[in-house]
Amino acid sequence: MTNVEYLDTVKEPFYLALKERVEAYFHRNKVNPRVHSHLFIKSAVILALYLFFYYLMFFQVQNPIISSIYAIAFGYISAHIAMNIMHDGNHGAYSTWPWFSYLMGISSDLIGASSYIWRQQHIIAHHAYTNVNKFDPDIRANDVDIRRVHLEQPRHSFHAYQHIYLWPLYGLMTLKAIWFDDFQALITGKIGQGIIAKMTPLEILVFWGSKLSYVVYIVILPFLYSNYEISTMVKLYILSQLVCGWTLAILFEISHVVESATFLTVDLNKGVPTVPYGWAAMQVCASTNYNTGSTLWLHLSGGLIYQIEHHLFPGVCHMHYPSIQPIVEATCKEFNIPYKRHASFFAGVKGHFTHLKQVGLKDMDLRLAG
Repeated sequence: MTNVEYLDTVKEPFYLALKERVEAYFHRNKVNPRVHSHLFIKSAVILALYLFFYYLMFFQVQNPIISSIYAIAFGYISAHIAMNIMHDGNHGAYSTWPWFSYLMGISSDLIGASSYIWRQQHIIAHHAYTNVNKFDPDIRANDVDIRRVHLEQPRHSFHAYQHIYLWPLYGLMTLKAIWFDDFQALITGKIGQGIIAKMTPLEILVFWGSKLSYVVYIVILPFLYSNYEISTMVKLYILSQLVCGWTLAILFEISHVVESATFLTVDLNKGVPTVPYGWAAMQVCASTNYNTGSTLWLHLSGGLIYQIEHHLFPGVCHMHYPSIQPIVEATCKEFNIPYKRHASFFAGVKGHFTHLKQVGLKDMDLRLAG
C-alpha cells in the first residue's frame, strides 16, 4: 500500500516543541515514561479475575442465571486484558524489558485474538494513518459494507439506519476477530488494503499455540468437566464475548469515530497521497478525549480517555497520561491545533452515533477535512 505524505514530514514545529516539553517533564521528575508500578498491580488483579470468572462461569454453580452474571463479568474482564495489558504491552509501554512487554502484549492471545494481527492493524496502520480514508484499517469499508464512517466511502440506503443496527452488531467484534478475522488476515496476507508482514517462527508458534490453547480451555475443558449442557455453555460463551465486544467497540469508537473528530481525505494531485497536516497535528485532529481527570475512568478505559496523548506518545505507559495531558493541551493551544474532548463517556457515545447517523444520510455535500 502506498504511503501517505504529511506536511512538515522532517520537522514539524508543533511536534518538536511538544516532545521537548514532555521529555523535560519526565527528566525533571526522574520518571521512566514506559513504566508505572500501578500497572503491574492492576494487571495481576485483572488476570486473576479472568481465571476466577472463567471457573465460576463454567464449573462452580449449576444455575444458568448466576452463571450468566459470571459470563458478563468474564467478558468485561476480557476487555480489560485488551485495554489495560495487551495495549500497553504491544506499544512497548509496559516495561523497559522488551521481552516482558512482548509477553504482556500477547495477553490478547490468551483471550483468543492474535496479538500479531492486532499489531499489524493497530500499530503499523491505524497509528500511522488515523482516520485517513483507505489507509486507516479501523475505518475501512468495502464497496458494500454494513458501516459507513467517512463521506468518501460508498453510501447505500441501509446506511440511513446504521446508527440503530450497529448497536447490537458491535457486540460481535471479538467473536469475529477470534474465529474469522485473524484467519482471514493470515490466509490473504492483508488487512484492508495493507499488506501484513511475514510471521517469524516465534509468531507462528504463538499464533497457532494460542489458538489451540484457547480451544482447549474454552471448548474442550467445559465439555469434559462442566455439568452444563453444550447449548448452555455455548450461550454463556457467546454472552461473555458480546459483553467484551460491546465494551471494546464503544470505548474505541468514541475516541475517533465521532462528530468532533477530523476525517481526512488524501490529495492525489501531487503524485503521492498527501494530507494537509503534519503527522502529530493529524493525530490530535483525528482523536477525541473524554472524562479526562477521572482516575476511575483512567482504569475503566485503560487510558483510552486520553486518546490524544496516546496517539502522540504511544510508547508512554497510560498511567502517565494524566500528568502530560496539561502539557499537550497547552501546546495545542499555542500552535492553534484544536484539542477536542467530550465532557463524559455518554457524551462520547452520543457523538459516535450522531456521526453514524449523519454520515449514513449524507453524500459528499458535507465538507471533508483536507
